[in-house]
Amino acid sequence: MSDILHHECGIAMIRLLKPLDYYRKKYGTSFYALNKLYLLMEKQHNRGQDGAGVANIKFDADPGTRYISRYRSNDKQAIQDIFNMIFTKFNERTKGDPSKLNDVEWMKKNMAFSGELWLGHLRYGTYGGNGIEACHPFLRQNNWMTRNLVLAGNFNMTNVDELFDNLIRIGQHPKEKADTVTVLENIGHYLDEENERLYDQFKEQGYSKQEISPLIAEHLDVESILKHSSKKWDGGYVIAGMMGHGDAFVLRDPAGIRPAYMYADDEIVVVASERPAIQTAFKLSFEQIEEIKPGHALIIKKNGKISMPQIKEPTERNSCSFERIYFSRGSDAEIYQERKELGRQLCKSILPAVDNDLRHTVFSFIPNTAEVAFYGMMQGMEDYLRDVQKRKIKAAGNQLTDEKLSEILAIRPRFEKIAIKDVKLRTFITNDDDRSDMVTHVYDITYGTLQKGQDNLVVIDDSIVRGTTLKNSIIRMLDRLEPKKIVIVSSAPQIRYPDCYGIDMARIGDLIAFRAAIALLEENNLEHIIEETYVHCKQQLELGVNEMKNYVRDIYKPFTAEQISTKIASMLKPEDCKAEVEIIFQKIEDLHEACPHNKGDWYFSGNYPTPGGNKVVSRAFVNYMQGISARAY
Repeated sequence: MSDILHHECGIAMIRLLKPLDYYRKKYGTSFYALNKLYLLMEKQHNRGQDGAGVANIKFDADPGTRYISRYRSNDKQAIQDIFNMIFTKFNERTKGDPSKLNDVEWMKKNMAFSGELWLGHLRYGTYGGNGIEACHPFLRQNNWMTRNLVLAGNFNMTNVDELFDNLIRIGQHPKEKADTVTVLENIGHYLDEENERLYDQFKEQGYSKQEISPLIAEHLDVESILKHSSKKWDGGYVIAGMMGHGDAFVLRDPAGIRPAYMYADDEIVVVASERPAIQTAFKLSFEQIEEIKPGHALIIKKNGKISMPQIKEPTERNSCSFERIYFSRGSDAEIYQERKELGRQLCKSILPAVDNDLRHTVFSFIPNTAEVAFYGMMQGMEDYLRDVQKRKIKAAGNQLTDEKLSEILAIRPRFEKIAIKDVKLRTFITNDDDRSDMVTHVYDITYGTLQKGQDNLVVIDDSIVRGTTLKNSIIRMLDRLEPKKIVIVSSAPQIRYPDCYGIDMARIGDLIAFRAAIALLEENNLEHIIEETYVHCKQQLELGVNEMKNYVRDIYKPFTAEQISTKIASMLKPEDCKAEVEIIFQKIEDLHEACPHNKGDWYFSGNYPTPGGNKVVSRAFVNYMQGISARAY
């Protein structure tokens, strides 16, 4: 998207099911899992900008030896930084005898990051700071193996305050109020309780303390721990965890808001946030990858047993549609087709905007992530033109000459590469306070592609969130080509409501669709709706979360989507722009048709999939009215 909107977090988990030497012999390397983890993380690099982390657990380590290894980095090249640190340690330790790198048992006893269970994380922070201490995986340490917990995830909880207060009620003293720490301590509490339950059980049966530890590891009920700890969670989440003795889990929220995929065979279990990452790293087909079911947890016991029990009752599936529009890589077979369909669906709205005059219309896309939707849009235009050509040929009848036929068949959509983003310039101007002129030149424009004053220019974007880049850069740049009309097309509907499940859209006043609706209310002497909504939202915040409603919808009710789009266009058109400007948004029903299995659309419709969403949107509106710029959760 042309606006700066950061991606979500990503996870990668690998569990080796065979002895370590099996992989060295079969694949010719002692670093099979490490290399695969690197691939999984690099192929999901689109999901993390703030940092990364890797943790590893060795099974059956001798007492007195370290069995949990962890590196985290908030370097600009965090993945490379972490893996460089790991391999540097390997090389330094075996400098005198490189052959030791082929002795997996020696490595396991003497080197960090040489165990059977791996967890990688790519972080984008929507809550908390961006320092290295905010990077996952998080670690809860204890002298008993089965009480150690390593945690990483792609999640946002809407009820952090409630979860934090609950920890205090059970006697804990959390070090900070952040959803990651809260979830870690929440799971850790029930992990401790399960350890105590099993300890008491085996003690009564006459086992010694030393004998009890491996029995606890064998019988630890991960399913029960997750059921108890997640009981009050409200949010979108995929949470991955590893216990010190070797059990592991990946838990997905009941609405399936956040994505998680897995693959398992007799050698390995793999989990990632995106399906193509697994396909690429392990050379698998689309059909071999399984989705972790909403409300379920993939549980991998230390003995290698794999299960996927239901942890929470699944609700109506509301998987995030933004994953399909923008966040996930377009190399996924389903997502690629869905993005093309998003572009094709827009054709019926684009044609009236250019008076069906495709002879004098040029199509393009900005930014590069909109390219797949652009292909779908062009296919839709080709389908339309084929129908036009058929009608013209039929209408000509016996009067159809070769010259006339050639003229009809020559009609085709015109498309050009209009803009090329200058990455170096973008980096240079990021923190410049006085950059109005410079931001206009973020993209290099392709001159000579339009007939000045005669051609329309249609440019497709993934989505329009704030509109800042459109106004300050893109529309001004496109106007330099001197088109008759500029049509900006969004493959996403109008973003009207804040997100609270992982996407960085927490402040409602940032959204151009919201600002347009407010402006229309003021222009039409309907300010009372703003005040009434403010009163309703404050009242909502006094209720229990399950009683709350989304009254912010009232801000949009007096106007059609087209009226709001027209207002957005007038607000984003620079004063010095000569061309007419129109902005077209995807219709929500067309989004659902294009992405039939991922219908989560709360940022467009206000239909939040969890009760906490209504609390967040109410808080966001109250913050807006009170001039508070803080996040709404």
